Amino acid sequence: MSQTFKVAAIQMVSTPEVQENFASAARLVAQAAEQGAQLVLLPEYWPLLGRHERDKLAHAEDDGTGPIQAFMQTLARQHQIWLVGGTLPLQSADPDKVLNTSLVYDPQGQRVARYDKIHLFNFVRGQESYDEARTIEHGGEVRSFEAPFGRVGLSVCYDLRFPELYRAMGECALIVMPAAFTYTTGRAHWELLLRARAIENQCYVLASAQGGEHVNGRRTWGHSMLVDPWGEIVSVLPEGEGLVIGDIDPHRLQYVRESLPALRHRKL
Repeated sequence: MSQTFKVAAIQMVSTPEVQENFASAARLVAQAAEQGAQLVLLPEYWPLLGRHERDKLAHAEDDGTGPIQAFMQTLARQHQIWLVGGTLPLQSADPDKVLNTSLVYDPQGQRVARYDKIHLFNFVRGQESYDEARTIEHGGEVRSFEAPFGRVGLSVCYDLRFPELYRAMGECALIVMPAAFTYTTGRAHWELLLRARAIENQCYVLASAQGGEHVNGRRTWGHSMLVDPWGEIVSVLPEGEGLVIGDIDPHRLQYVRESLPALRHRKL
């Protein structure tokens, strides 16, 4: 592919009300499509960020059916975009846990990929405490899909801290990163990690975040962004609802990889 391909990351401040989040996502995806986005990324937990960590269990869907999946399929088909659906809760083998799953739909609304989040966030500092493994089951398979501009690697939030995951994907043109980074960890590490993943894999990184004060009292970092293969930030949105948009430029990708052929220099 020689032409640029426009991509967008949606930033949300999701609530415990699924229909409210549907309305926000529909509005923001429509804005992205109106601005020419051909691939749109939603954030982690976009359909539901509950008051309690177990709230997601009540909204877990069977694989292939349910209102959240139907909504994403319709959005992709309506706007004729590639839609990477952040994450939603899918039922797991354990009735007390869900899978935190990212689904990808093509412009015809056909599902083309599924990734179950592998690395589960655990953080304790003072009164701030998170342990996703209490209600989420680990995924086990590295996943990517082929878009018109090249391979897209799928990952979610805490995965960002594990560079070996991205090496296992092979050479990607784009890595997507739907997330709900906390304010504390995001302020310290979010931008550094995103730029590192772009630099070491010499590819674009598109990150879609939760970004603000939530009904449940949680504060997320935001700073959704597009990073290019040299580690430069193309576009960023610090906080609040909105979107970032930019181009995947195959010439830029080729230039970086030819001028500094680090991927070819790997020995391990």
